[in-house]
This record gives sequence, C-alpha cells and structure tokens, in this order.
Amino acid sequence: MIKFYFALISFAFILFSCKSANKAYDKGNYQEAIELAARKLQKDSFDGETKALAQNSYRQAVKMHEDKIRQLSNSPGEKRFEQIYNEYRQLQNLYDLVQRNPSIQNVIKANDYTEYLVTYRDKTAEYYFERGLTKMNENTKAAYREAYQHFRSASKYRDDSILRNKLDESYKLAVVKVVILPMNEFMYGGGYQTNNSYLFRNFETDLLRTLRYNTNNQFVEFYSEWDARGRNIEADEVLELRLGRMDIGRPYDRQNTRTASKEVVIKETVYKPDSVVKQYAKVTAQVTTTQRTMISEGELFVTSRDGRGRILWNEVLRGQHRWQVEFTTYRGDERALSDRDRSLLNQRDYNTPREEEVVESVLRQIQHEMNQRVRNYYSRYL
Repeated sequence: MIKFYFALISFAFILFSCKSANKAYDKGNYQEAIELAARKLQKDSFDGETKALAQNSYRQAVKMHEDKIRQLSNSPGEKRFEQIYNEYRQLQNLYDLVQRNPSIQNVIKANDYTEYLVTYRDKTAEYYFERGLTKMNENTKAAYREAYQHFRSASKYRDDSILRNKLDESYKLAVVKVVILPMNEFMYGGGYQTNNSYLFRNFETDLLRTLRYNTNNQFVEFYSEWDARGRNIEADEVLELRLGRMDIGRPYDRQNTRTASKEVVIKETVYKPDSVVKQYAKVTAQVTTTQRTMISEGELFVTSRDGRGRILWNEVLRGQHRWQVEFTTYRGDERALSDRDRSLLNQRDYNTPREEEVVESVLRQIQHEMNQRVRNYYSRYL
C-alpha cells in the first residue's frame, strides 16, 4: 500500500511538472521551462516529450538573446556594450543551468559564452572608464561627481590599481567641504548675556554631528572650524551662524469668572428605613479659571558663502517654546463645583520653566528646522 501511494504521488508530481513546463514555455519563460523539465527528467529520463520541450526551450531562449545581441550591436546606443554583456550573462546562466542538472546534459547541447562575457565585460569597463576620464577634464565639482559614478560603474566589471586610484581621486575632488563657523556672541533680545553658554556650544556640537551623519549625501562633508584648521582643510563653503534674538517670555494670565450652581441635598428626614425624605436647595460659587501662558522665541540667521565670500544661500530659522498651565479658585460653596473645577482646583504646578529649559527647547526646534533646510539645500550635490 505504501508503495502504491508513493507511486501515485510520483506520478502526480511528474504530471504537474509537465503541465507547468509547458505553461512556462507558452509564456516565453524558457529558463523556467528548462528547470521544470529537468526536474521531471530526474524522475523519468526516457520521457521523449519532456526532452523535446527542454531542447525547444533552450533553442528559443538562445534565439531570443542572440537576436537582441544583433540588434544592440547595430545600434548607436552609448550603453550597448553593457546591454550586450547582460544578454551574454543570461545565455551563460542557461549554460550553467544545464551543467548543474545531469538529467539534461545529454539532452541539451549548451554553448559556453565565457569568452564573450570577458570581451564585453572589458568593453563595458573601458566605456565607463573613458567617460570618467572625459568628465575629469571638465574640472568642476558636478563633473567630478559624474566621473566618480562612471568609475564606480567601471569597477563592477574591472578591478585594478589604476581604476581604484581614479575612484579615490574623483571622489576627493567631487566632495564639497563645508566648514561651520561658531556663534561667537550669545545676546538675548533684552541685551544681556546668557549664563547658559554651554547650551549654545552643545547646540553647535549636536548640529555638526547630525549634519555629518544624517545629510544622506556622500559628496558633502561638514567640519568645525577647529577641525578644518587642524586638518589643513580648505573650505569650499562656510556656514555662518548668528543668533538674532532670544526672547524669554514673561507669564501672563487670562482669567474667566463664572457662577457655578448645583442642586444638592441639604437635609434628609428618615421616618423609617424605607422612607427617607430629602430636601434640596441650590448652592452657588464664583469660579475663577486662570490660564497662565509664557511664550519664548528665538531666531538664528544662517548664511552660506563660497570660498570667495559670496553669499550662496541664507535662511532665518525660528524656534518657539510655549508653556501653559490652568488652575481655578472659587468663592462660595464648594459643592457647586464640577469635577473639572475640582481637578483644576488641585492643580499646583504654577512654577514657570527655568531659563535653561526654555533656551534648550527653542534651540532644539531651530536645530530640527536647520537639519531639514540644510539637507534640502545640499541635495543639489547628489
């Protein structure tokens, strides 16, 4: 019985493989048809119909790729060598497929296209290498970036010291080196100097770190002034940061007074356990709700200049810190208060935020905004 079921499963598998191979062939998926035919021939090496299907699939696949190669060879397309290489790669994949499957090695006489692959691999590498050299001669940052990309493409097909040196050279010439100058004066709008200068130093440090690792542009590098001087780096651009103002707000109150009222039980008369008479009366209270708000603002002027001092880009970035608390007081009968009145009545966090907290919050907003603006601006070097 077990043998019977095994034979039945094997027959079903062969039948399924045959149908699937024919279906793949009809759709023009010749490599898939060969793979499925190879599986079937592993089970039944004498299946003539499947052998013929495998041979026809290989023949049609070769014809399709060779027709494409002839078409590309006669075209003026700049990337025809790479496209021809890819066609030969597909043909070589078919050869490798046959070699991996003993069941079809004697059925399909596959051709080895290694020689053609080497030829067009070298031609493709040479094409990209020459394009890179041509762009290098233009002596502009944009051209160096294109040259680098051409050399990168060439490196997919060739690896030697000459190409690696050109990759390194073109990249170094393509990179835009941006030096961020420090903010030297930290003056509030009121004209007095902050005692929290370390916050501004932290701001500069965090900003530099964020720009270095989150700009998503391999052709832009950011340096502090100290780092650039120590490494003898000549800036292509400089970013000037100037704090325009930092206004620490003062709390101001907005009050609303209303009369709250409620019907409450003022007396209960118990005649017997199941007979209680309640007497109601209206109680009132004057409820004053205070909304205390403090708004602080700051702004940073950002200017980008080229090596000659010419302005390339400038922005005014703003940050705001808003603090608000709400609480109530009342006069009258507490029983007239609503649940919300009671919760606000218990609100005791009246203390305004410290200056350090305000400045840190404003700078955090400015930094977030600056990260976005700088990333957008330097995306032009992609």
